Amino acid sequence: MEISELLKYRIDLLEECQDDEKFISEQDFLTNVMPFLNDAKLVDSEDYNDCFHLNKVDNLKVNGYVINESGERLQIFLVDEVSIDVSTLEEDLLISQKSYYDQQFNKAFKFVNKSIKKHLDEDVQDSSPAKALVNFLSSTQGLEQIDVIEIFLVSTAITVEKRGAEPQPKKIEFDDDNITFKYTVGKESRSKSISVFKRLIDLNFIYNVLISQGNREVLVVNFENLYPGEIHLLRAADEEHFESYLCVLPAALIAELYRKYSTRILEKNVRSFLQFKGVNQGIRDTIKKTPELFIAYNNGMTITAVDSELKENNGQYILKSLTDFQIVNGGQTTASIYFSKKEGLDISKVRVMAKINVAKNTDEDKLNEFISQISIYSNAQSKVSSTDLRSRNEQLVKLKAVSESTLTPTGKKWFFERFKGEFNTLIRKNPAAKTRINNEYPKERRFSKEELAKYYMSWGDQPYMVKKGGEKIFRSFIEIISGEEKKKAPAIDRDFFEETIARIMLFRTLEKQYGAGKNSLGQLRSAVVPYSIAIIYKYAGAIKTNMVFDLAKIWKQEQFDESFLEMSYSLMDLMNNLIKKYALSDDLGEYSKKEELWDAISKSSEIKQFIESDLFKTSILRLLTSKDAKKATDKASKGIKHVDFSKLYENVLMYSKTAAYYQKLGMILGRTYTANQQNKFDKIVSAINNKEDVSDNLRAFEMEYLNEVRISQPNIFDKIAVKEESKWLAAYDFVLSHYNSCIENKGDIRSVFQREREIFKAKNAKFYSVLDEIGNALHKGEAPTMKELYSLCSCLQLQ
Repeated sequence: MEISELLKYRIDLLEECQDDEKFISEQDFLTNVMPFLNDAKLVDSEDYNDCFHLNKVDNLKVNGYVINESGERLQIFLVDEVSIDVSTLEEDLLISQKSYYDQQFNKAFKFVNKSIKKHLDEDVQDSSPAKALVNFLSSTQGLEQIDVIEIFLVSTAITVEKRGAEPQPKKIEFDDDNITFKYTVGKESRSKSISVFKRLIDLNFIYNVLISQGNREVLVVNFENLYPGEIHLLRAADEEHFESYLCVLPAALIAELYRKYSTRILEKNVRSFLQFKGVNQGIRDTIKKTPELFIAYNNGMTITAVDSELKENNGQYILKSLTDFQIVNGGQTTASIYFSKKEGLDISKVRVMAKINVAKNTDEDKLNEFISQISIYSNAQSKVSSTDLRSRNEQLVKLKAVSESTLTPTGKKWFFERFKGEFNTLIRKNPAAKTRINNEYPKERRFSKEELAKYYMSWGDQPYMVKKGGEKIFRSFIEIISGEEKKKAPAIDRDFFEETIARIMLFRTLEKQYGAGKNSLGQLRSAVVPYSIAIIYKYAGAIKTNMVFDLAKIWKQEQFDESFLEMSYSLMDLMNNLIKKYALSDDLGEYSKKEELWDAISKSSEIKQFIESDLFKTSILRLLTSKDAKKATDKASKGIKHVDFSKLYENVLMYSKTAAYYQKLGMILGRTYTANQQNKFDKIVSAINNKEDVSDNLRAFEMEYLNEVRISQPNIFDKIAVKEESKWLAAYDFVLSHYNSCIENKGDIRSVFQREREIFKAKNAKFYSVLDEIGNALHKGEAPTMKELYSLCSCLQLQ
């Protein structure tokens, strides 16, 4: 990783954080970075509660917070404001001294310490977004509930080592801290110590998550530092691709694992499924009454890792550390042991059987598959499903293909970022196309798979789940589109895509209306927006009998009329007040994740009055369609042969780079090519020169290889400097726009291209007959070939 590459990425990242006036607020920056923390499994969700507080006199600052799902960990977020200032000099972004970060961490640490000791009760006004956090930290409930406070300093500074000739990126670890205090419960005086962990989220970290395509951060567990006793292992298997060990883990170690790392230690399939509702009753009873029998009653744990450090002593193995530690079975046991100890139960006699599987000699894909299979089989008796939560899920792959084949009625494109950093990587691999790509896909028409889940699920009656976000809402979405629980999976086709985009447009329109910062309706946007959409979903169809809300109308209009915008703003204004009124806690952001709040609001007299108003009925009526008409439209659309343009589009992107791009890439990389790789690039160049379709295998190779270069030597792309050949994209867009117009207007695709043939024939185009060939192919449901697109290029040059 080179410093110059990090600085380039910082520019891209900050551009993503700009509002319409090109201003970068700390809130927008934090909102953009939270998905990186979620991908790395450092947080349960990308959602957080805005609580901006700055006191320069006392040197206090916080930006946001969230309480983790199991409730024992408070995570606080702090933004390094200097690092997101575009005027900050590059040399001032290179931080080598730990003291720079310590000074900033101290701002949040002091805020927490003062809050716990009630020193901020009077200083922070009731109107402050930080008031709920101050109240929570100073309350008996908060002090009893929280065992760990984790402070995240979020920055675009680059942490470096300056001892060599050139600064090199490095990682800084920060010592854990503690806050010890006394408090009273009734007449009883109690004392407690809360652990404080400090975590730096610098540009080094953010960039690493980006180029890893959203893969989790590898967790290394050092057992010698975590537990004073020795963990003895018995080797049970030593195969080509894995080793297995059996051991007995003391409950004290398991509790400490959970305290230190929380749900990070759980494999994502288990993590997204597990319900944290306190201690399992059976486990509690066993720990309380017969702790020595726990090992006999409990099914034990299954753990995976990619590397192990062992110490051998007289033929016995002693566990020192595991790399990429994940619990794939036994998550409920782990959490229950922790919370049993928290409740005051004695766990000193509790032991748990554990099987540790260490993968070896395998690549990332095979490793993920190995861990996934272990998770499925070791959870065979539970309800943990086999749903593929990765970006390669078949339904997500289909949606990506549909997104590349579909234009809006006004000819615009949407970009579905199926894996983390896909858009940034697309630009980085072809710097000459950056302006064109950004213009083609502005950020308001891009969405990630995590955003997709949130937007899709918002059109429903579980806004509290949408507010939670994270892996749980993503799992719910994937299970719906994958047909889990014996339900039929929806067809991932054009209709599905159009209605999905309509949901995105609705959500983002309301977000923009609500606003952010000083000009917003309040500090509850992440709750108010899904709650308001859920009200529309729940009551729109009741306005008129035999009518349904038609998302397709939103797709066709691509905007909302003044009547609807007036209604949605009024609804959000009302919802803002209703959340405050019906929440049984002053921590409104956290309480809005509870189903009981939604039940109270959705059935309230205020909502009943609103949905009976002329404003609501008039604005919604225009977006309703009769059930019979909707069925007829759906049936007609199913009879259309839809074309998959994804392979053609991949060819077009490669052709646009030109053969010279790949030839120059080979010259720069030189001897780093293997003979096999050189042969494959030679075939790509030959295909482009001969106007042949690049094969599936070669396209997959090209993508994989360039992604590797993007990670290891991204500066090479700047050296290629070959101008993009735009004619290929122009020809592709010509075909795509005519195809989409026919779909929207139910036209005859062959007739449309026959008319175009006559136009080009009149202009004396040499290859005008190719228009018939393309029209016939599309009529059969097939995309044109690159040879046909080449002939079309020559026709288009006459325009």
